Amino acid sequence: MNKLMIKLIAHYQKTAGNRPKRCKYHPTCSEYSLEAFKKFGFFTALALSAWRILRCNPLSKGGYDPVPRNYLEKRFKNYYK
Repeated sequence: MNKLMIKLIAHYQKTAGNRPKRCKYHPTCSEYSLEAFKKFGFFTALALSAWRILRCNPLSKGGYDPVPRNYLEKRFKNYYK
């Protein structure tokens, strides 16, 4: 499933390349999702990607938001500081 998602995201990136970039986050949501699917299992990557897309709204401040090193780092980020 991960390989299929990686291909779909890569296809999206190629076909959406003619649109102006307006992403608030770095890396972009598609780059974030691509990295998540390369790094984690299907359901973890899907959850991380969905949460990232939900955070991308007019009320968010954006900024640098990398894919976590592991899933627990994302869930318990206060303990990893």
